[in-house]
Amino acid sequence: MARENYTTIMEFKLVGFSNFPKLQGLLFAVFLIMYMNILIGNGLIIAITKTDPALQTPMYFFLGNFSFLEICYTSVIVPKLLTDFWSDNKNISFMACAVQLCFFLILGTTECLLLAVMAYDRYVAICKPLNYPLIMSHKFCVQLVVFSWIGGIPVQIGQTYQIFSLPFCGSNVLNHVFCDIPPLLKLACGDTSMNELSICVVAVLFVVASSLIILWSYIKIVSPILKLPSATSRYKAFSTCFSHLTVVGLFYGSAAIIYLQPRASATEETNKVLSLFYTMVTPMFNPVIYSLRNKVVIAALRKLLMK
Repeated sequence: MARENYTTIMEFKLVGFSNFPKLQGLLFAVFLIMYMNILIGNGLIIAITKTDPALQTPMYFFLGNFSFLEICYTSVIVPKLLTDFWSDNKNISFMACAVQLCFFLILGTTECLLLAVMAYDRYVAICKPLNYPLIMSHKFCVQLVVFSWIGGIPVQIGQTYQIFSLPFCGSNVLNHVFCDIPPLLKLACGDTSMNELSICVVAVLFVVASSLIILWSYIKIVSPILKLPSATSRYKAFSTCFSHLTVVGLFYGSAAIIYLQPRASATEETNKVLSLFYTMVTPMFNPVIYSLRNKVVIAALRKLLMK
C-alpha cells in the first residue's frame, strides 16, 4: 500500500496566486510587464557591452554576462507562471518540475559565483590599478565566467536528483509559484533530514563562500579609497562599487529572508512574494541600478537608441 502511494504522484499542482481568482487578469498584466522590462532592460545592457568600444573592459564583460544570466534565471520561472494565470490546468509534470528546479538551482549558483567574480574585479581595479590589465586579462575573465556558469552544475544536478528520489505520497498540491526546495520537501514522505543537511552543505559551499569573497573584496577596497586625496576621487571610486553592492544586497537579502527564516514564522503567501522578489524584481531593477549612476553606460544606451 505504501509503495502504491509513493508512485501515485506523477505531477504537481502549482497553486501560485489562484487564491485570488478576481485578480488573475491584473496579476497577468503586472507580471507580463515586469518580464518584458527584464528582457528589454537586460537585453540593452548585453547589446551595449558587446558593441560599444568604451565598454570593452572586464567590468562590462562581467555585466553583460550577468544581464544574460538574469534573463535566463527569470525565464525558468515566469513563462509557466504567466500560462497558469489563464489556464485551469495548473499542473506541472514530475519531470518538468525536476527540470525547472534543477535550472533554477544551477542559475542561482551561477549568480552567486558571478557576483563574487564581479567583486574581485572591483578589488583588483581599485587596489591594484597598475596590474589590472595584466591580472584581469581577457583569457582569465573568460575562465572566471565559464567557471561561474558550470561550477554548480554537478552539485545541483545531484541535489535535484536527491530531492526527486524522495517518496511523494498524499497531496500533490505545491503551494508555491514554481518548483522550489522548501515546498517540495513539505510534500515528501519519510525522513528529509539528510536532504536538509545536503542543502546546508551546498549553501555553505556556494552561498557562504561567495559571500565571504565579496565581503573580503570590499574590506580590502575601503582602505585604499579612504586614502585618496580628494573627495571627488573617493566619490568616483565608491560609485564604481555602489551598483554592485546594491545588487548584492537585493539578491542575498531577499534570498536570506526566505531561506533562513524560522519555519514557524514562515507563511506560504509571504514566501511566494519574497521568492518573486529575487527572481523578478531584482532582475528588473538591475539594468536601472547599473545605468543610473554610470555616465558611460548612459552614453552607450543613448548612442544605441539613436541608432
